[in-house]
Amino acid sequence: MTPAEVLKRSPVRVFEGATGGGLGRGQLGAVLSPPGVGKTAFLIGLALDALLQGRRVLHISTQETVEHLNDFYGHIFQMLADYLKLDHRLERLLEVERNRHILVYNRKQFSLEKLERSVGFLRQSTGFVPSFVIMDGTPRFGKTETWEMEGVRRLARDWDAEIWTSSHTHREGQQFDARGVPVEIARFDDFLSLIVSLEPMADHIRVRILKDHDRKELADLHLELDPKTLLIRWR
Repeated sequence: MTPAEVLKRSPVRVFEGATGGGLGRGQLGAVLSPPGVGKTAFLIGLALDALLQGRRVLHISTQETVEHLNDFYGHIFQMLADYLKLDHRLERLLEVERNRHILVYNRKQFSLEKLERSVGFLRQSTGFVPSFVIMDGTPRFGKTETWEMEGVRRLARDWDAEIWTSSHTHREGQQFDARGVPVEIARFDDFLSLIVSLEPMADHIRVRILKDHDRKELADLHLELDPKTLLIRWR
């Protein structure tokens, strides 16, 4: 199967169709779940879809090593390639790796200024300009202040990129609003265009939309994350 056919059949098209085209450039989104459920796998699934479209992806982490994330991308790519019978997969994998950069920071030393300098260097030295960004482990919503969220949104607009963040749910004593969004995240509602929840069920992980831009009626997604392959799939 060619990349064009893979993209046409990708479950990400269902996600985009249910959310008016997906997150969108210049916008911020958040993926929520209990620890270990699959936030990073879900985000890598979205990132691989973007990479197969020829887009450039930047993955920022304050939690994992570059080696671990490289292996994670490789694993999910191989699962996707097997599932969809992707043609010329080694060539496609090399294209994916050329269009993706992983930046890992010490959580205590990370700052938006350091990130901006790193991306500026990539732009000047290699011409790399991301249009899809994962910020895994940062910002930490429970400790984040408004100025930091304003800074992340500014980066999304300056880079003309969609930026996805993530956060844990079901911590002890955690409170939620009527939508099921933790209050420490809901306080930044004006900054977040999409909020997606991953909810562990008996035999799958349900993908549920908690916020979709300014829409009052939310789509009931028939999507899930396979806990065995870590692939996004229809249900």
